[in-house]
Amino acid sequence: MAVRLQATQLPGGISGNLSPSNRNPNSVILRFGRGSSKRNRLVSLSASLREGDGRGKESSVRAVEVKKILEDSPLLPKPLSSNQLAETVSNGSRVRVAYQGVRGAYSESAAEKAYPNCEAVPCEEFDTAFEAVERWLVDRAVLPIENSLGGSIHRNYDLLLRHNLHIVGEVKLAVRHCLLANHGVKLDDLRRVLSHPQALAQCENTLTRLGLVREAVDDTAGAAKQIAFEDLSDAAAVASAKAAVIYGLNIVAEDIQDDTDNVTRFLMLAREPIIPGTNRLFKTSIVFSLEEGPGVLFKALAVFALRQINLTKIESRPLRKNPLRASGGLKYFDYLFYVDFEASMADEVAQNALRHLEEFATFLRVLGSYPVDTTML
Repeated sequence: MAVRLQATQLPGGISGNLSPSNRNPNSVILRFGRGSSKRNRLVSLSASLREGDGRGKESSVRAVEVKKILEDSPLLPKPLSSNQLAETVSNGSRVRVAYQGVRGAYSESAAEKAYPNCEAVPCEEFDTAFEAVERWLVDRAVLPIENSLGGSIHRNYDLLLRHNLHIVGEVKLAVRHCLLANHGVKLDDLRRVLSHPQALAQCENTLTRLGLVREAVDDTAGAAKQIAFEDLSDAAAVASAKAAVIYGLNIVAEDIQDDTDNVTRFLMLAREPIIPGTNRLFKTSIVFSLEEGPGVLFKALAVFALRQINLTKIESRPLRKNPLRASGGLKYFDYLFYVDFEASMADEVAQNALRHLEEFATFLRVLGSYPVDTTML
């Protein structure tokens, strides 16, 4: 049976549609739902079998044939070995990389910087990007973790613990906001501006000076898309220059952010960890929890200070399953501590530091040991 593969939009930008190219076409649609198995090969199969009057057995046979095609379909990526992982990253071959947002998002630019020539796959939510990697629908995910002005993206810290992915790299992207409007719309015509809340906050002085009413939306590129699709004449979007090209908008003003040092750090996530090295600067990310008591956090951080290991980030998040802890008749908030430090897990000094920390930590997990991004482009 001849089969023609066509793309049909699935949740989070993942797509798959199979349609035989014979005279009486069948239509088969793959839908990937949440909460299923890791491979999630076939969640919903909808087949419309129109083969004339003699349906019965022939339809059943054809349905079995279709299922076999789905099992062998290249739309369901096969597992990569650790050798393939290292090779793919080094030679920049076309890997599928999930990011949150729509075309033109800063996250898309970060994905393309992390993996040149990649196939960037848009996802509606951060959770969707994590799940896409776990289910083999994409090879990697590139997601923001902190911004130099807006601080930490707490949602992604929580998702790092919830999912079993590994940090295999980082990429830093300079954020340059532009004011985008439809062609023919002048600055004096504008009354309101749409964008992500953080982007609006980062351009507060400029937007105040222009007297524009701010309206928050899910993401910067989504704002640009809305301006273009609704052909708005009184509104603009704060987004990237790339979004202007994609959605056919005019750049009314460039570099409208209040601070030029606006950089977002993204994490590169994969199913398997990379083997840490000592030939370049590495960073290691961990998460741990501690017993309640005076000086406990000091002792935890001292294991790094005693070994001259520099900490570049520390973040605390509530322990969601057990947010309160009873101690001495009192109740305390229970926290997880996320720490980044400049050392490779291939270094004996880093290994000794974590062995020391493990002596009194109630929980410890290495999220990844990976090369530091020293560029700020």
